[in-house]
Amino acid sequence: MVLAAGAGTRLLPLTERTPKALCPVGDRTLLDHALDALREALGAEEPGTLAVNSHHHAGMLAEHVARNWPGVHVEREQPEALGTAGAIGNLRRWLAGRPVLVTNADTIHDADLRAFVRAWDRERVAVLSTGVDFGPSSSVIASVLPATVAASLSTEPSGLWEVVWRRESDAGRLQVVAQAARIIDCGTPRRYLDANLAWLDGSDGWVHPTAEASGRVVESVVGAGAVVRGSVRRSVVWPRSVVDGGEQLVGSIRTVDSTVVVA
Repeated sequence: MVLAAGAGTRLLPLTERTPKALCPVGDRTLLDHALDALREALGAEEPGTLAVNSHHHAGMLAEHVARNWPGVHVEREQPEALGTAGAIGNLRRWLAGRPVLVTNADTIHDADLRAFVRAWDRERVAVLSTGVDFGPSSSVIASVLPATVAASLSTEPSGLWEVVWRRESDAGRLQVVAQAARIIDCGTPRRYLDANLAWLDGSDGWVHPTAEASGRVVESVVGAGAVVRGSVRRSVVWPRSVVDGGEQLVGSIRTVDSTVVVA
């Protein structure tokens, strides 16, 4: 399951008209990266294996999944978002007694989720983190909940740390799997830009084949259908957006409605 219901308030104004999960990093949205990682980890090709929760801009997210991920279940939370634990409780009928591997849509990482799943002892709640000392400030990349734990969660707004991880950790039952992974929480414009620059992996710049780039592009990501007539450096140009001649973007994000966010 990919958690994708958040409002993304720290990422404003990027999330004013676009759900956080659909903000692009490189050639795909954050949601696409997360679903790709889960599908690879589980070999999840058959329908009924992957799910996404939604709340803010739920219609846009559902349209994206229907168009790009046929067979992926989308669970809309109404009238309020249910948090990381409540979201799983809300999926009880769809889970049908299965355990669940859960990750966040707003995190870019290079962790090996397949190795994490193999390491799970199939009895305890497990978390994949960047360190063995687990606490409320730890970076959590993914978690596995056994079927009994997943089925016990309520549909009230609640978080996994408050109702599951802390309890299991205090009881000495939490299985903590550590990997020396790079993880970027795209919660702020600066971190979102960092994720895109990390995706570039040292190249001189990436321009989608359908983009028009008559201007200068240096160490930047230019999305599908974008037009760059000015210059961009260490920046992100969203799909179908325009950088006019004379404009110079440095360390910035240009959205489709011409908003410029200096990160």
